[in-house]
Amino acid sequence: MTEVAQGHPDDLSESDPDHRARTHIPGDPSMWFFVIGDLLIFGIYFVGYVYYRGQNPDLFLQSQARLNVDIGAINTVVLLTSSLFVALGTNAARAGNCADALPRFVVALALGAAFPILKMFEWIPEITAGITPGTNLFFMFYFVMTGLHLCHVLLGLVILCFVIRNLKASTTPKISFVETGATYWHMVDVLWLVLFAAFYLMR
Repeated sequence: MTEVAQGHPDDLSESDPDHRARTHIPGDPSMWFFVIGDLLIFGIYFVGYVYYRGQNPDLFLQSQARLNVDIGAINTVVLLTSSLFVALGTNAARAGNCADALPRFVVALALGAAFPILKMFEWIPEITAGITPGTNLFFMFYFVMTGLHLCHVLLGLVILCFVIRNLKASTTPKISFVETGATYWHMVDVLWLVLFAAFYLMR
């Protein structure tokens, strides 16, 4: 009787690029641990926000009306476009095309840098008008959660700078590092989408 050789799963993945692509988790596992932890922390804040909003709907609606929806919407477009260029740059880097990956990450960085500038244009008039985290419960959640997100954006910009340096330093950059930076930046984008919906759009 002829025996049928059983290949090791690792052998299958090496000989089958499609299988490897399906099982590949982009970026460093420690970044995913950080991302999941961050999402859980923000999730707790969101649950608290929704609960207290249900207890004080009039207060939250009146406070919400004082936010600058236009700047919030522009910042949303800025981050979404930035994430698009990060995704395009990551795909180019995976394909070994650093010449295309580098300018895409530079555009993503420039767009991301516009976010904190626009946020200052939003916050400064609010603060000078006497609106602070101590104004009421809505603005406490608003400043704390958007402030934490802004810190994440600033960290993300630093990470993108390191990704760009990685792409500049070698013709064969470390793709896992590029993917790790992209993973973090996409998390920042997702968080802002939820924040924008919760603070600016929810009625």
